[in-house]
Amino acid sequence: MEELGLGPNGSLMYCMDYLLNNMDWLEDELQKFEDDEYLIIDCPGQIELYTHVPIMRSVIDQMCTWGFGSTMVSVFVVDATFVCDAPKFISGSLLSLSAMIALELPHVNVLSKCDLVDEEKVNHVLDAETANELWQREEYTARLELEALSKPSQNDGDPIISKKEKQMMTARRIKHNRLTEAICSLVDDYSMVSFVPLNIMDEDSIDHVLSHVDHTIQYGEDLDVKGAEIDDVQDD
Repeated sequence: MEELGLGPNGSLMYCMDYLLNNMDWLEDELQKFEDDEYLIIDCPGQIELYTHVPIMRSVIDQMCTWGFGSTMVSVFVVDATFVCDAPKFISGSLLSLSAMIALELPHVNVLSKCDLVDEEKVNHVLDAETANELWQREEYTARLELEALSKPSQNDGDPIISKKEKQMMTARRIKHNRLTEAICSLVDDYSMVSFVPLNIMDEDSIDHVLSHVDHTIQYGEDLDVKGAEIDDVQDD
């Protein structure tokens, strides 16, 4: 970073571009593993690599030419603390959809750190059938809070905000809601974004996420067939 005068994001872009120009190194490393080994490649979290520039897509295309195409799945991880804030959750859904379209791989969305968030709040969001439904819940709560602020207080009888301030806040909220509702409609129209909650303190939760990933690429199905063949031989 100091030598090239780059910031954190610029340095990451430089490193990924360097990797793209030296893919023979990655191929040599991957060839060290057996065909039936399970590989997890932890990629950088900067969203630009998946939505703004084609670097990760180029890496994936190259790996497909090496024979990994039918066994790759992308796992998009979103922090579960976003669940506590509906606008952030909708934003995370839109980013997930963007990455899904850009990478063109089988895709699994995971809500991480669920052990740090109230389970009821997580289920409250995940139970929403559409993004618009989730946003309407948020909007209803915001209207109630605004009404409470405009009522006379118990201390001095004066409202926290004036009638004019309430009108201005309502007008601004309505204006912003048009954009939010349009974004929610975009997510709903695709009907492709869903999340699997992950609680690292719960072994069943980890198995549940892993089973989703395995099912996406049908990992292990050939092993089941081999096991059935062995059982048939023993029965004979």
